[in-house]
Amino acid sequence: MYTASSVFLQTLFDVGITHAFVNWGSDHPGILEDLERQRVENGRTALQIVTCPNEMVALSAAQGYAQVCGKPAAVIVHVDVGTQAMAGAIHNVDRGQAPVLIYAGASPFSLHGEHEGARNEFIMWMQDIPDQAAIVRQYMRNTTQLHSGKDMPSVIRRSLQIATSEPKGPVYLWARREVMEAHINPDEMLPALSAKTWPALSPAALSPSAVSTISSALLSAKTPLMITSYLGRNKNAVPVLVELSRLLAIPVALSCPSAVNVPSSFPNTSVVTYLWKGTHHPDLETADVILVIDSDTPWIPENTAPSADARIFVIDGGDVLKKTFGYNHSTDVEMVCSADAEVALKQIMDGVKDVDGQAHAAGGAGVLGSDLIQTRAAILEADHSQRVRELDIEENDWPAASTDGSPTLRASNILGVLRNAIRDATPSHGRNVLILNEGISHYNVVWDHMRSDAPGSHLTSGGSSLGWSLGAAIGAILADQLNPETAHDLVTVIVGDGSFLFCVPSSAYWIAQRQKTPYLTIVLNNGGWKSPKISMLGVHPTGHGSVARGDRLSVGFGPVCPDYSQIAVAASGGWAWGKRIGLGEDSTKENVETVIKEALSVVLQEKRCAVIDCVLLPI
Repeated sequence: MYTASSVFLQTLFDVGITHAFVNWGSDHPGILEDLERQRVENGRTALQIVTCPNEMVALSAAQGYAQVCGKPAAVIVHVDVGTQAMAGAIHNVDRGQAPVLIYAGASPFSLHGEHEGARNEFIMWMQDIPDQAAIVRQYMRNTTQLHSGKDMPSVIRRSLQIATSEPKGPVYLWARREVMEAHINPDEMLPALSAKTWPALSPAALSPSAVSTISSALLSAKTPLMITSYLGRNKNAVPVLVELSRLLAIPVALSCPSAVNVPSSFPNTSVVTYLWKGTHHPDLETADVILVIDSDTPWIPENTAPSADARIFVIDGGDVLKKTFGYNHSTDVEMVCSADAEVALKQIMDGVKDVDGQAHAAGGAGVLGSDLIQTRAAILEADHSQRVRELDIEENDWPAASTDGSPTLRASNILGVLRNAIRDATPSHGRNVLILNEGISHYNVVWDHMRSDAPGSHLTSGGSSLGWSLGAAIGAILADQLNPETAHDLVTVIVGDGSFLFCVPSSAYWIAQRQKTPYLTIVLNNGGWKSPKISMLGVHPTGHGSVARGDRLSVGFGPVCPDYSQIAVAASGGWAWGKRIGLGEDSTKENVETVIKEALSVVLQEKRCAVIDCVLLPI
C-alpha cells in the first residue's frame, strides 16, 4: 500500500535528506507503516531514523548535523505537544540560521470513519488546537500545511528552497492524520517524485558604488577595525577575511562568535568578547573606519560604542536589518549592504587594489605596503604575542589543592591541559578536532584557551537557549559519518553545569549509545548559573547581591550534587565513562592530566562517550 506518507518519506530522500530525528505519536501511523514497508521490501529504510526520547535533543542534533555538513535533516514530532517540546532548540535553529525541516502531525479532522485515520483515541480531542503552527511561526522561515500527497513533492521542495536560502533556517510542515493515510497510486506520482531539487538563492554581491566607497574608506583609514560574529559559518569566507586583514593590517574583533571566523593564531585576531559590561573591543572607541560583517551584536551602546566620527559599514548575507531583533546597529552608520561575506570581501579586496593602483598610476603614493600598514601589522603581532603569553600564564598558574576538599580549579587550568592532551592524542595533533562550546559565562574563556584555527572547528549554537551541545554532538558525528575522509578526529563538548542539565543528558547519552556516536564532554562545574549573577552585577554592581554566593542568590546548585558524569553513565546503561575531578587532592595538575588522558582513550580507542565533571571555584 502506497500512501501520502510514502510520498512524504520518498520526497525527503529524493531531495537529499539522509537523517530523520524522530519522536513518534498518534499522528504518525502512516509514516510508521511505510517505514516497515520499506524494511520488508528493501531490507532497510531510505532515511536513517534516529529515535530521540526528547524533542529538544532531536532538534539540537539536527542543528549540529546542519552546522557540520551544511545540509538539512528532518525532525518529526508529535502534534502540538511535540512541537512545544522542541522548546529552546527552536530559538537556536532560528538565530543560528541552521536549515532544518520540521514535520509535525496533527489530530484527525473526521469523527465517524469517513476517512482512514479518523479519530479513535481520546487524546485527539485534547491535542486539536486552533492554530498549531502559531506555536513556532515567528521562528520559522516558512510554515505550511500539507493538504494532499499529490502536491507534497512540490511543497517540500519549496520549503527546503527557503530553508537553504539566506538567511537559512528552519521550516515547519504539518498535516492532519487523514491526509498522511490517504492512498496514492505510485504511477501517478512518478513525474513529481523524480523532479529535481529546487535551488537555493545564489550568493548576493555588493553594488559597484558600495565596493568603491568601502574600499576607499579602508585605504584611507588610520585606525580601521573589522568586527564579525558568524562569517565563519561559510568556511570559504575565512581565508578571504584573513587575506583582506593582512593586506591592510586591520584587526579583526570577534564579537559573540559562533564559528571560527579567523584562526586564533592569526596575528591580526583581536579579542574575543561577549560584551559583558566592562569588556569590549580595545580598538572600538578609537577606530575611524569600522566594517561590521555578519554580526548580530557588534557592540552594546550602553557599555561602549564607536566614536561619533567613525565611518561604519554593515554587510550581512541574510537579514542585514535584523527585522526580528527589535533594534539593530544599522541606524548610525554610513552604509548597510545585503551581500554574501565571501563574495563581498573578494570584491572589497579587488577594490582596494584597484584604488591603490590608480593612485600609483596618477603619480601619488600608494597605501599598500606603506610604513603605516607595516607599523600597524607590527603592533598587531606584538599585541597578539602578548595575549598568548598571558593565556599561557593563566593556564599554568595552578592553585594549591585545598585541605578541606573544597574546589580551587579555574577553567583556564582545565582547558590548557585539555588542549595539549588533544594535540597529543589525535592524528591531526588537534587541527581536525571539533569543539562545541556551550560554556556560556565561560564562552570567551573556551575560545581563548582552546585556540581553534581551522574553519568549522569550533561552534556555538548561535542562539541563546541553553541545552544545544550534547544533542549537537550526536548530529555532528552523524554528519561526519557521511564523509569519513573529512570526518573529525574527535568531537568535544565543553559545557557549563547549568547548560548540561538543559541538554537533557538522560536522553542525549541514551541516543549516543544507541547511535554509537562517541564524544568527550567537559563539564565546567561552577556550581550553578553564573550568567544571572553577572546580569545582576551589571545592573547592581555594589548592591546587596554583589557579595552573596550563588546558593544564597538561588542561582547555585552546589558543586557536589548532582554528579554530572554519572548521569551519563546511568543514561547509557554503563556504556559512557564518567569521572569527577576538582575536589581536594584530585585537583592537582598531574591528576587532571591523567583523567583527561584516560577520557580521550575511552573516546578515541574504545569508541564510547566520556564525561569529566570538572568542579571549579563556585560562583
